[in-house]
Amino acid sequence: MTSNDPFGGLGSLGGILGGIARSVVPQDTPEGKLLAAQGDLAHLRKQENELLLEIGREAYRRDPSAWPQDARLQLVQQNIATAEHAAGEARAAQEAAEAAKAAQEAAGRCPGCGNKNPDGVRFCQECGTNLAAAGPKHCTSCSAELAPDARFCGGCGTRQE
Repeated sequence: MTSNDPFGGLGSLGGILGGIARSVVPQDTPEGKLLAAQGDLAHLRKQENELLLEIGREAYRRDPSAWPQDARLQLVQQNIATAEHAAGEARAAQEAAEAAKAAQEAAGRCPGCGNKNPDGVRFCQECGTNLAAAGPKHCTSCSAELAPDARFCGGCGTRQE
């Protein structure tokens, strides 16, 4: 980008800033004309870069060995795969932590009314259900564990009575 292009080098933020500036600065002034021209130029440069990227990918696809950057590209692609794997593991760990938190919150909930009871309470303080006798609710068809207020099984879809 050129040094007199205040918004073009900022990506979508530049487009937003340029749009705001163009809406505030009258377009019939020299400043307004300059902002409009710079916005058009930034948009055209973005289109040019997208097309060059498309051309480069097609040329590389046709003959990867013709490019001296091939070894570097393969290394970057390996690093991307490693980073994607790490992100997947982090996502799985986050989901496991959220599931553990949800299970912890579900502990002590009454299977009859869903009220959260304090630890050690044997009967629900809201509806009187015996909490000690009430284990987890299971599907009548596939035996999957159900939420206390589930009307349908999330595993097989069977309506629960």
